[in-house]
Amino acid sequence: MAKKLKRIGRTLRKGLIITAVCCWLVLVLSAFADTGQKKIGDISDGSRATPVHLVDLFVADPVDEEKVVKVTPDDDPLLPFSTRRTCCECHIYEHNYDVISKGWHFNAVDANVAPGRKGQPWIFVDAGTCTQIPLSYRPWPGTFKPEQLGQTAFKFTQLFGRHMPGGGVGELDTDKSDEIMRQEVSGKLEINCLSCHNAHPGQDQAEYAAQIARQNFRWAAAAACEFGSVKGIAAAQPDTYDPLMDDAIATTYRENTFDHQKKVLFNIVRKVPNERCYFCHSNLDLGEHGSEKWAADEDVHLAAGLTCVDCHRNGLDHNIIRGYEGEDVASKNPLAASATCEGCHAEGRLGAPVPEHPGIPPIHFEKVTCTACHSGPWPSQKTYRGKTSRAHGLGTHNVNKSDEALPHIVYPVFAKQGGIGAAYYGYLVSFRLDGKIAPHKLIWPAFWGTLKDQKVTPVTLEIVKRTARRVIGRRMLLPSGDWPALTAEHIAKTLDLLKKTVEGEPVYICGGKLYRLDDSGQLREPEEHPAAQPYLWPIAHNVRPAAQSLGVRRCEDCHSTDGPFFFGEVAVDTPVVSERDSVKKMVEFQGIDAFYAWAFAFSFVFRPFLKVVALGSCGLIGVVLLLYGLKALACVVKALAEGD
Repeated sequence: MAKKLKRIGRTLRKGLIITAVCCWLVLVLSAFADTGQKKIGDISDGSRATPVHLVDLFVADPVDEEKVVKVTPDDDPLLPFSTRRTCCECHIYEHNYDVISKGWHFNAVDANVAPGRKGQPWIFVDAGTCTQIPLSYRPWPGTFKPEQLGQTAFKFTQLFGRHMPGGGVGELDTDKSDEIMRQEVSGKLEINCLSCHNAHPGQDQAEYAAQIARQNFRWAAAAACEFGSVKGIAAAQPDTYDPLMDDAIATTYRENTFDHQKKVLFNIVRKVPNERCYFCHSNLDLGEHGSEKWAADEDVHLAAGLTCVDCHRNGLDHNIIRGYEGEDVASKNPLAASATCEGCHAEGRLGAPVPEHPGIPPIHFEKVTCTACHSGPWPSQKTYRGKTSRAHGLGTHNVNKSDEALPHIVYPVFAKQGGIGAAYYGYLVSFRLDGKIAPHKLIWPAFWGTLKDQKVTPVTLEIVKRTARRVIGRRMLLPSGDWPALTAEHIAKTLDLLKKTVEGEPVYICGGKLYRLDDSGQLREPEEHPAAQPYLWPIAHNVRPAAQSLGVRRCEDCHSTDGPFFFGEVAVDTPVVSERDSVKKMVEFQGIDAFYAWAFAFSFVFRPFLKVVALGSCGLIGVVLLLYGLKALACVVKALAEGD
C-alpha cells in the first residue's frame, strides 16, 4: 500500500510539473502570438466600401513611451493625439508601422533601400550666400548629403518637413548635444497618415507646414486635422520646457469633436484624393507660358477621370509605384512593369487606348521614351523656368510668389537618361543603363566648397555665412528672392576669407564652372568640373494627348536644323552677372555629335523634293512600262491575226 501511494505521489508530482511547464509555454507562446496577431484593421473581408473610422484618440504616456494614454475632452492639459498610437490601436503597431515606414515616402534615410531612378531632390537655397544645392539622403549621383552642408536630421526636418508626410528623417534620434534637449521639447515627426488618407476638406497641410517650421513636431498632425488647433512655438521655449507643466504650447479640440463615448470620427479613405497629392507634387510654369489653374489643361489621364493612385499604387508596404520603365528591376515589384506607359497602353488597362504610331520608324522606341513626345510643355527655342511645391514651398503660408524666386528650375531638357535604377542591399546588386532620351527638369548647383584630390566637398553653411555674408551684403539682396549681382571680385574676396577658415583649397561652384584662386591670390579662369554639372531628373507630367504630341504635324517637329528637341537653348543659371546670358544646346545633354544631328536634320530639307522626284520617277517608269506593254500587246494581236 505504501509503495502504491508513493507511485501515485510521484505521478502527481510529474503531472504538476508537466502542467506547470505547459502553462508556462502557453503563456510564452501567447505573448509571442500577440505581437504578431492581426487586428481588425489588418484583415480585409473583401468589401470595397470604406470602413467608418470612429475611434479613440491616443498619445504615448509622457512618463513611459511604451504605454498609451487615451485622450479625452476632460484632460488637463489636453495633449495632441499621436497618429502612430491612434492608428495602431486597430492596425497592429509592431508590424504595420514598421512596414509602412519602409515605404517610398519614408525610406530615404535607409541605406539598404534601392534608390531607383533619380528623382527630384530637396534643394537648399540661401540667396545671402549665393547657394543653390541639391540634397538627398538617397545615393543619387549629383546630389549631396544634408550633413555635408551641416544640416542635421533635426534641422533638415524643420526646413523640409513641410512637404513630408512625417516619418523617415523626422523620427531619427539626434546625436548632437545641443539638439537632444530640443528634440525632447519638439518631439519627433511621426508618420502622419492623415496627410494622405484624410478626405475631410478641413485637413490643412499649410498649417502642418507652419507647425513644423515652429518645431512643433509632436503637435503638427493634431493642428492640421479638421478638429484640432495648436497655439505656441516650441522653438521659442527653453530646453527645460514640459508640455505637462506649462501651456505655452496648448492644444484645443473643437466643440463636438468627441461623441458621447469620447470617440472621434475621421474621414479616412483608402484611395488618396488627388488634392492630397497636389500639396507636395504641384508644378507651376512661369513667364508667358504660365500654368495657373484657370489657364492650364489637366494631365490627359486626370481629364479622362483617372486619379493619381490609379497608376501610382501601393499595398500595405507603401512602396508606391513610380511608373518608370525598368522600375521592376530596381524595386523588385513585379506590378511596376504593368504600370509604365507601355505596360498600361499595350494591354489597354483602365480603358487606355492601344497606340498604333503609324509611319513612325521603330528606332524611335529604342532611342526615346514615351514621355519625350507626350509629356511636359511643348518645347520652344528656349527652356522655360518653373516652380515645384517641394522646391518653392508652394501651398504654404507667406510663400514668395515672385517668378524670380530661387531655386531656378529650367525645363524641358531633352537629355539621355544615365541609368534607370540601382538596387542597394549592402552592396550593388543590379544596375542597368537605359540611355533613352527623356524630358528632364534641371538645376545648376551653386555652392562654396573645398577641393581635395579633385573632389569638391561643400563647406558647411555655418562657415559660409560667417564669410560670404561679409562680402555679399544685405543691400545686395533682392525682395524677389533672385540671385544678388555677384561679381568676380566678390568671389575672389570670399575665397580669400575661406582660405583662412577651411582645410583644403576653397572653391566656388556655379553655372557649370569651378572658380578658384591662383598662387598669387587672383581669380583663375573658370574651369569645368564634374561637381559643377547640372542635376537633372526626368519628368512625366503633364501628359499631353496624342493630337498634341511631338511629331504629330511632321518629322520636322524634332528633325529640323533649328528644332528645339536637338538645338533648343538650355539656360545656364548663375549668380555671376557676366555669365547670365550663357546657354547650352540641347544636343550637348544627349551624347550626340552636334554636326551629325544637324546634318541628319538638314537631310529633311530635301526629303519633300526627294519624294517628288521618286514619285515622278515611278510615274515615268510606269508610263514607259505601259507603252511597252501596249506595244507588246499590239504585236501579240498582230501575230494572232496573221495566224488566222
